[in-house]
Amino acid sequence: MPLIRDLSLARGLAVRALRSRRQRRRLDRLGDTGREPAPGTVRVAVYFADTTVNMYQIRQWYAPLAHLAQTVPVAIVARSPGAMLALLDESPVPVVYARQVVDLEAFVESHPLAMTLYVNQNAKNFQMMRYGRMWHVFVNHGESDKMYMTTNQFKAYDYAFVAGDAARARLEAVLWDYDLDRRTVAIGRPQADHASGRPPFEPDGRVVVLYAPTWEGDRPAATYGSIATHGVPLVEALLASGRHRLVYRPHPRSGVVDRDYRRAHEAVVAAVEAANAADPGAGHVYDTSPQLDWQLSAADVAITDISAMVYDRLATGKPLVVTRPASGEADVDERGYLGAAEWLEAGDASRVVEVVDRVRDDPEALARLDHWVRRHFGDTTPGAATARFEEAVHRLVERRDDFARREGGGAHEAEGTESR
Repeated sequence: MPLIRDLSLARGLAVRALRSRRQRRRLDRLGDTGREPAPGTVRVAVYFADTTVNMYQIRQWYAPLAHLAQTVPVAIVARSPGAMLALLDESPVPVVYARQVVDLEAFVESHPLAMTLYVNQNAKNFQMMRYGRMWHVFVNHGESDKMYMTTNQFKAYDYAFVAGDAARARLEAVLWDYDLDRRTVAIGRPQADHASGRPPFEPDGRVVVLYAPTWEGDRPAATYGSIATHGVPLVEALLASGRHRLVYRPHPRSGVVDRDYRRAHEAVVAAVEAANAADPGAGHVYDTSPQLDWQLSAADVAITDISAMVYDRLATGKPLVVTRPASGEADVDERGYLGAAEWLEAGDASRVVEVVDRVRDDPEALARLDHWVRRHFGDTTPGAATARFEEAVHRLVERRDDFARREGGGAHEAEGTESR
């Protein structure tokens, strides 16, 4: 078995290396794409060191960044060729390819950067964070009660833009000697102000249920994924009701670690296809689109795992159900919203229709939901979160320039000479 695993690992590494070489050749052939920012213009960089498998993390910020770019020059910095190719097709703001550290140095030297935003905790973030004379701000790619949301890595950044009071309380409970008042800025969920796209069905009286599970996780404490434990009976019950329209949107990494998880996902997809074949008017959706927009707002009820998707949905103020991890090793923090969530146990997955009906109509459930929406996101009036985000960005840009003027420094000052 160890030999088989080693061979499988070696084969996977070889495939990824070949794919990377092909992507680099594609970029070389493209040459000047016209998507690069004009020299000496970028004030806000958005750093993305991941590969295409985690593109969902930067995609969540496309619309807020496009709006921000109307008042301050923004560019996304990609480190992998695959991500750069995707950004060339998708990004609403200029993009920069910095595969090597020398490329990163050239970018920093040629622009008056005031701040860099980080959407995840990739280890390569430190290759950008070594540059001084700018702020380094963690914005994350969502709000959740995962252990990821309280990592000590928060201390590495000058500031963290968080969703609201719940995020601050979460950090205060875990991090020692972290100045919450100075280093965190509550901005809500700007993405909720920019929902776009139309569902691929017309309203017809069916109750629309979004089932958006996360992936299986890569460690026991993070086994939040529900497809293998809840997914098949949950989906079969909804498809069989005749009253519901299912939108199945799994995490893009579903099944990358665990074969049983992948098989369960494939069974769910097959069930959706079979239901549509039997009743074309049902309009069930297996959603693999890159953008998360209409899915959250169109659903009457959402069913999610413990993940950022809980809070993406919470920001809409509409009913949701959270799957309870079947593994006792999963780290579940119930001090916040999860302590009052509408839980779905694995053993009750086949009774999901009853649960969906209850959370839509129960006044107590709706009142609890309203309380936690305000605690996590503050004012959710359309446009309020975008205003808070952009105000925070502009304030830090001005503060950076004030420091530079007091020191008599130039706009392009940067520090750091670490090797790649």
